[in-house]
Amino acid sequence: MIKINTNTAERVGPAFSVDGMLVARQKTQEAIRDISKRIIPGMVEEDAVAMAKQVLLDAGLALSWHPTRVRFGSNTTKPMKVKSTSGVVLQENDIFFLDIAPRFNAWEGDAGKTFTVGRNALQERCAQDAEQLFHEVRGAWENDRLTGRKLYEFAKTTAESMGWRLNFDLPGHRISDFPHAAIYKGGLAEYEACPSPMRWILEIHILDPENQFGAFFEDMLLDASYYAE
Repeated sequence: MIKINTNTAERVGPAFSVDGMLVARQKTQEAIRDISKRIIPGMVEEDAVAMAKQVLLDAGLALSWHPTRVRFGSNTTKPMKVKSTSGVVLQENDIFFLDIAPRFNAWEGDAGKTFTVGRNALQERCAQDAEQLFHEVRGAWENDRLTGRKLYEFAKTTAESMGWRLNFDLPGHRISDFPHAAIYKGGLAEYEACPSPMRWILEIHILDPENQFGAFFEDMLLDASYYAE
């Protein structure tokens, strides 16, 4: 059973529900898969964003607390709060990522994942390493009980050992019943305690050393049993 942490940063709202949060997570990840299958070379990024929003609405999800993002090619290097360069077209051998934050009833979902099309070995490795780094950091949280700040220090060192740079403009954040920002707005990377499960999104955004492309992966901090296949 998940123990509720009552400190200020980890408070929840009146509609908080473990089951609700897990259903929102499941539906968000299903939407990630559905959207990714519809993205093909030749598509313009803005059209992909419009398509992604419609997929979410068709799934009964509300467009919630941050913009629906699809980023192609060179736009995968940009911080999330920086607008994409317009008109970018997905090439035959290319990389893209999704970052969606829908709401299901009272509960927030948030997920991000990187995909590649065609054949580019370095981009493929970057996409795989973003997810692997997420799980290495998540494992350090689960096994070593690191603080949020220490988790991102670990992420930086590990990313560099893999040959990538970690983007610190994505420091992780709270998640809860909507809206979590009414409870706490700070980042995970500044949190000076060991984060509780079902409270935080761990964000990993890595960049290639020449800043030509990047990869992104995020999910809720949960123990390994939630990732067992």
